[in-house]
Amino acid sequence: MKYRLLGNSELKVSSYCLGTMTFGETTSEEDSHYQLNESLASGINFIDTAEMYPTCPLRPETTGNTEIIVGNWIKNHQSKRSSVVLATKVSGKGYKAVRNGEGINAKSVKIAIEGSLKKLQTDYIDLYQLHWPDRGSYHFRQNWNYDPTNQKNDEIKDNLQGVLYSLSAIQKEGKFRYLGLSNETCWGTLQFIKYLKDFPNLTLVSTQNEYSLLCRLYDLDMAEMSHHENVSLLAYSPLAGGLLTGKYNNDKLPKNSRNTRVPGLFGRINKNSLIAVSKYLLIAKKYQINPIHMSLAFCNQRPFMGSVIFGATNNLQFKNILKGLNVVLSDELMSEINDLYKKFPITF
Repeated sequence: MKYRLLGNSELKVSSYCLGTMTFGETTSEEDSHYQLNESLASGINFIDTAEMYPTCPLRPETTGNTEIIVGNWIKNHQSKRSSVVLATKVSGKGYKAVRNGEGINAKSVKIAIEGSLKKLQTDYIDLYQLHWPDRGSYHFRQNWNYDPTNQKNDEIKDNLQGVLYSLSAIQKEGKFRYLGLSNETCWGTLQFIKYLKDFPNLTLVSTQNEYSLLCRLYDLDMAEMSHHENVSLLAYSPLAGGLLTGKYNNDKLPKNSRNTRVPGLFGRINKNSLIAVSKYLLIAKKYQINPIHMSLAFCNQRPFMGSVIFGATNNLQFKNILKGLNVVLSDELMSEINDLYKKFPITF
């Protein structure tokens, strides 16, 4: 396992991160704890969660259960807490099951982090992330109709400064170490960087955005920002919600798969994306590599990558993923991937 410093921080994280968004919904507490134990045994020291998890599907009655499950594991492994990099997120505006959808503001971040600390049964969080911007986001397939012209700069500035003021005070209390964003744009990230100059105890180290063979929005302005500002990408959905495994090709619908619970995989499945996946599967076959391992290794080898977040509904999937965490793709294979991407640049 390789490790990287996350942005300009002292957080030395494994190049792969265990995502937990299925814990408490499709992954039982017993299996969740198994995955946590085996991740550490495999050298993975980075765990990502969120106050709104689990998802797939997202249900009010289970909201918050993931942090509780992770917290129960932490309680039983206190000796390992200092060796784990623990990340969680405060929910953005709109999800009614969390503070009635009020979003991220100076008051809500205080409530949110206290709730997460209690559920996680820990005194501090290593990386505290803002799940999505209240002003809106082009992520979650909203890029096709994204229109920022109704955003009001003064309102954004006031909200951002208020949030940072609260976070600064919370950080001084020792309740979290570093700050991260999620589902952000280049402009949004640069606004944080600008106003963080007034809060020297706060360090922005990462942004958690979707990234995979099928979703490479990060490659342009965000990649340039990452390079110059030393903000690492934490890539979520590197398998495009399971699409890149190939299990949905030829109109297949495996029993208990994510597509049975969230039809369309949040807008990822369509004619073009399925054609693109079939082409990537041919590349994997040509080079005699598991397509899952190829997809994860591709993300891991990108120059702006901090860590690749993977998740597994069941332990069979989890064990298969672990087998490929040391895979390195050749320059020739990477070149073929990029040639194919030019033919299918944005499929969803």
